[in-house]
Amino acid sequence: MKRMKLATRGPDFSRMVYGTWRLLDTKPTAQEINRRLHVCLDLGITTIDTAEIYGLYEVEQQLGAALALSPGLRDKLELVTKAGIYVPCSYHPERHTAHYNATGPRLIKSLEKSLRMLGTDHVELFLVHRPDWLTRADDTAAGLNELLRTGKIRAAGVSNYSPAQFDLLNAQMEHPLVTNQIEFHLLHPEPISDGTLLQCEQFGVLPMAWSPLAGGRIFDPSNPAAARLAAAAKSMSARYHAATLEQLAYAWILAHPSHPLPVIGTNKLERLQSAAQADAIVLEREDWYALWEAAQGRKIP
Repeated sequence: MKRMKLATRGPDFSRMVYGTWRLLDTKPTAQEINRRLHVCLDLGITTIDTAEIYGLYEVEQQLGAALALSPGLRDKLELVTKAGIYVPCSYHPERHTAHYNATGPRLIKSLEKSLRMLGTDHVELFLVHRPDWLTRADDTAAGLNELLRTGKIRAAGVSNYSPAQFDLLNAQMEHPLVTNQIEFHLLHPEPISDGTLLQCEQFGVLPMAWSPLAGGRIFDPSNPAAARLAAAAKSMSARYHAATLEQLAYAWILAHPSHPLPVIGTNKLERLQSAAQADAIVLEREDWYALWEAAQGRKIP
């Protein structure tokens, strides 16, 4: 598995990232999560992505318990977490309405809680999970800058930010933002044309791509786009050592010149192993466009 530097002053991450959004869907034990982390490590997937809100605020604690089972495991991994989304749930019955809060003090409080849950004194990357419409950029930046100064985070970034939102916050940072984690896949190629990936290339930061398989929609036989993609993948599979649609979908993201890092969300070990193999696939230009056409159901402009 190749390694990539997110930015000039950013951390080194594995080319593909393991995401924990649905980590608890199968109700795994700490031992099972620990095993999954070791499989990631064996595959060269050393970057683990999580967030305060994942599992309605339970994933970080479970991930921390799994890390604690293997002394030294945490030091072999790069941890990414996010904060800024707050929703009503049994863990927070005092909340009545889902809302964003990216004020400096709130981000600091959330990150410090994440560190306690994960059982570590720092994370390699901390992201503002969503833009907060009621908070000034200098307020958000003040919190991120404080966390950077104290060493509790090694780098800061954002998630789901538009180019304008990224620019505004970045202008207030003492150290530049190192990534924008965005939705990017065959069924959502808009970041190519809306300026998001162009901005990443301009500033030399690598984006992270969440939901790289469109939440499984690219495999839904009732979805016309999925049917077209299945046919396209079948026609080119032999040229890539019998690559599956799943692997070709990852390779399609990896081929973009902004060098996105796909965030893999599976809970199945065999799917992890299959995804890791996509790192070695180099799509021919015409095949990349053929997959785009199949997904969109039209020719390029």
